[in-house]
Amino acid sequence: MDKFQKIAVDAVENKRELIGNVADEIWSHPELSLKEYNSCDVYCRTLEQEGFEVKKGISGIETAFSASFGSGHPVIAILAEYDALSGLSQKAFCTEKMPRDNGDTESDCGHGCGHNLLGAGAFAAALGVKAYLSETGEKGTVILYGCPGEEGVASKAFFARDGVWNGIDAAFSWHPDDCNEVAEGSSNACIQTLYEFKGISAHAGNSPDAGRSALDAVELMNVGVQFLREHMSDRARIHYAITDAGGMSPNVVQANSSVLYMVRSDKVKEALKLQERVDKIAEGAALMTETSFTKTFVDGLSETVPNHVLEKLLYKNFSEIGVPQYTKEETEFAEKLSKTYNSSDKIPGCASPFSSDYAKNAAKLRGNKSLNDFLLPLYGNDTFNPGSTDVGDVSWCTPTGQIHVAAWPNGCPGHTWQSTTSAGGSIGRKSAVHAGKVLAASAVELMRDAELLKKAKEEFSERTESGYICPVPEGAVAKAVV
Repeated sequence: MDKFQKIAVDAVENKRELIGNVADEIWSHPELSLKEYNSCDVYCRTLEQEGFEVKKGISGIETAFSASFGSGHPVIAILAEYDALSGLSQKAFCTEKMPRDNGDTESDCGHGCGHNLLGAGAFAAALGVKAYLSETGEKGTVILYGCPGEEGVASKAFFARDGVWNGIDAAFSWHPDDCNEVAEGSSNACIQTLYEFKGISAHAGNSPDAGRSALDAVELMNVGVQFLREHMSDRARIHYAITDAGGMSPNVVQANSSVLYMVRSDKVKEALKLQERVDKIAEGAALMTETSFTKTFVDGLSETVPNHVLEKLLYKNFSEIGVPQYTKEETEFAEKLSKTYNSSDKIPGCASPFSSDYAKNAAKLRGNKSLNDFLLPLYGNDTFNPGSTDVGDVSWCTPTGQIHVAAWPNGCPGHTWQSTTSAGGSIGRKSAVHAGKVLAASAVELMRDAELLKKAKEEFSERTESGYICPVPEGAVAKAVV
């Protein structure tokens, strides 16, 4: 690192306690998508105290914000998330499933995806870049974007529709994981739609002919989609959940029933076409049952556009800074926790499924460790994650790079009590601070190297030549489902 990057990294280290406190505060008060009022207030209040200019309500979403420092270009965006998941209340740093009372109305929630850490690490990175700009007086702007509802609304895609990412020169983010690596490759696009059927209630024994079952419509829709599966791309996926079965009485014809659908594909254009076919099946189900239905767009997000220039930059700085170091207590905790799930011997790394040589090297690096205390090598080729992230929509608007930092033991599945308990402990806090250092150092280098930024933008232009199709329709409003 040069002296300018060192300013940023040292600033993150000096704010270690503050960063950890923010992560703990968000973890201790988990909130569902678009209900992150306390989390948003914590960030906005703290950022204002740290000298950032804060704006709330981005894209009309109450729990969204931006916090900027500096002036002029380059403008670097750092992406923060802070929503939790239902049903994952869990005590911190605990090796058995043990829900805790969160002391609020969302008491069954928990940070099983580690978004309390993701937001805190992004906050740390913004602090680091601010320190560089403040001490040097150089031109440039850092903006921390508070992006709520990643688990069920995809606010970054709403931001993209509204032009929020216009004028951003590059964006960085990270995600807690079971290993230390640069996140390479693409991901699935995804569209969520809620179908609510309305029928006519009747006595199922005395006058079934008078009833029109909304539940029948939901079930027929599910059957129709089941037949559709044979006739769609093998790259596509369709998931569903019946969110309202209409009641508990079988002798009542259900007048109301609803089902939530999620359509995925590796290209957003294909996901949108497949969504149209699902809509037609809903129409057919309503026609067959003489019911009506309303369709509500929930969220839509695009596949991720890789940027090898930024990936190499992130890897260079990750290599120089190193990886988090763990205490004996943390290692023992990880070893014990790893015995509570079945994937503890998983070979780490997003590239491992795509290269046997890479996988062999990753397995050798891991050995029998429960905590991956090493940096995986840069693969250098495109990979694919079948999951989805609204970071994808940012990557269609500006060059975007991401890293993973170990926040839980090897093979620990996300969205579980094990990842939740890790995200609330010291291993998680270390990952947030470390991510902040790597992102801050990379952002400062990109700000100071015009040629590097030019190359990142050239690659971005080549990869997005087909044009961005935003999956969020005009007029759609961000609305929480859960």
